[in-house]
Amino acid sequence: MDSLTFKPGRAFLASDSTSVPWTVVFEDEGVAGYFYACDRSRETHEQSILDAMLIYNVNAARQAAGGVDIERLASVQWSKDGLRAALYIDGSAQAIFDFGMRCGYCKMNFPNFLDEQSSGWRKSNHAWDDAVLLKFEAEIYA
Repeated sequence: MDSLTFKPGRAFLASDSTSVPWTVVFEDEGVAGYFYACDRSRETHEQSILDAMLIYNVNAARQAAGGVDIERLASVQWSKDGLRAALYIDGSAQAIFDFGMRCGYCKMNFPNFLDEQSSGWRKSNHAWDDAVLLKFEAEIYA
């Protein structure tokens, strides 16, 4: 498990799968925190991003914490086969990417775009699914 202690507004955590070429990145550059699914075999950074999901808005996160920048813990856990990765914030699952099924799930269900036939990645729906999380965690801890 890869992890990072951070305050909303500045964070970067990259985690490589044991199943090449998959990588996930949690990044917060000041406005919002996003979770990215990446293919590190692609030539450029822009080409490597397969999908992105909003995890939080920094202002909303600060307001929820009473206007205080409290330290948070981001962690990424990969499935044993290296095809699924979950992002946890303070121990609570926020998003999951499934590279095998080419889709992602997040609690914010945002952003959603028209699916691109060329990528094969489902981007039209990122709705959270508790069953996906339960299956992921059951396989990890079995």
